[in-house]
Amino acid sequence: MKKNLLSIIILSLLIVNIILTGIMLFSVISTNRKTAAIVTDIASILNLELDNGDGSSPAAQVSIADTEVYVIPDPMTITLQRDEGDEKDHYCIISMSLSINMKHEDYATYGADIAAKESLIKSEIISVISEYTMNEAKLSQDEICDEILKRIQALYGSDFIYKVSISDIMFG
Repeated sequence: MKKNLLSIIILSLLIVNIILTGIMLFSVISTNRKTAAIVTDIASILNLELDNGDGSSPAAQVSIADTEVYVIPDPMTITLQRDEGDEKDHYCIISMSLSINMKHEDYATYGADIAAKESLIKSEIISVISEYTMNEAKLSQDEICDEILKRIQALYGSDFIYKVSISDIMFG
């Protein structure tokens, strides 16, 4: 009789344990969903999603066979902003190239005309780089390329130019 009573107590505790585990599982899942929704909202507000929604960046979508690289022929000498307390002018000599998507619909319109618009492109490059001090320019070259790309894409009103690369940079 003692063994049966003990078995009944163990069985009832086991059932109570399963019920409490189920309740805890459902409460944690709903909390987890709410947390994931909050993180998604915050990421969208901060614009942290860097892909196109299909899991790839714009540069990754263009194959090397569909890419034309336009190298700006002459290196540019650009005056940089002065650091605080610095009375000496600093310069940057930079060579740049543009990666162009030959399959883009705007390539036929603008692609052959890049050399003719080179002075406008150089103007955008100079205006972006001249906003930086020498130390900032050394540390944020990717940021500079991104800003130049945005300005060139705004200039053309198209994203057929999908990447700007710094091929050589010297500071003095």
